[in-house]
Amino acid sequence: MRKILIPTDFSENAINAIQYAVELFKYEISEFYFMHAYQDDIYADEDLLDQESLDNVTAIISKNSEEKLKSTLKFTHSVSPNPRHTYHSISSNNLLVDEANKIVDEQNIDIVVMGTRGKTNDRKLTFGSYTLQVLKYVQCPVLAIPENYKYSQPRHILFPTDYMIPYKRRELKLLCEIAVPFRAVIDMLYISTSNKLSLRQKDNMAFIERELCKNTINFKIENSKHIINAIYKYITENNTDILVMVNTRYSFLESMLYQSTIDELSLNLNIPFLALQNMRRS
Repeated sequence: MRKILIPTDFSENAINAIQYAVELFKYEISEFYFMHAYQDDIYADEDLLDQESLDNVTAIISKNSEEKLKSTLKFTHSVSPNPRHTYHSISSNNLLVDEANKIVDEQNIDIVVMGTRGKTNDRKLTFGSYTLQVLKYVQCPVLAIPENYKYSQPRHILFPTDYMIPYKRRELKLLCEIAVPFRAVIDMLYISTSNKLSLRQKDNMAFIERELCKNTINFKIENSKHIINAIYKYITENNTDILVMVNTRYSFLESMLYQSTIDELSLNLNIPFLALQNMRRS
């Protein structure tokens, strides 16, 4: 059974992510957990709060959260009355990342799905601040769906890698099972100025090939010094449907996520982005 966590702020982008997720996993027996963490909403204007008003504001926001989650469940049932799917809602006075990690551990979540922007919808950013927090700190694969991206069956998946890290079976299995129902092709893209692979790289490449044995895989090499530009060029020239990267120390993805400012994140993605987390769950 697939377990999917969908954090929501009830924005159009969040609803769009839900619609993408129920379509992507329509062939799988799945449990969806719709989660709203509202602690930031309570303290949005601390200057106006005192202890008495804090209690009142908390009660109002909590009730509003639960009502909107009920509406979200009703909407999801209406657009996807899939007998393979079960839906749950979680309303929590907690921070988004803390609550997401808690649910990931308690429910053994396989993947988090969310929109790339939320209510603030700052168009200068590729990812909204909440999405970026989840990508960085939640110990679970995260699938980020761009604003207004309409679901289409994934046929072509791009997975850039330097083959320098040991991959996790569970997460490669997730990628395999996402791709198989749609017969999607996976392009493993090695970006380097050298075509030679070390013994470690060859071992990791062989491991990927074994774990993704049910999939059609193309192993490609792009001669370039500019990783981000090479990835973006490949996406635009090859009709890519999903970009997959691994978040770990010294990875391609880390070099993008941990720059000095969010504005410097230079991949202007307009396709779904799956971040695998090469971290041990606590």
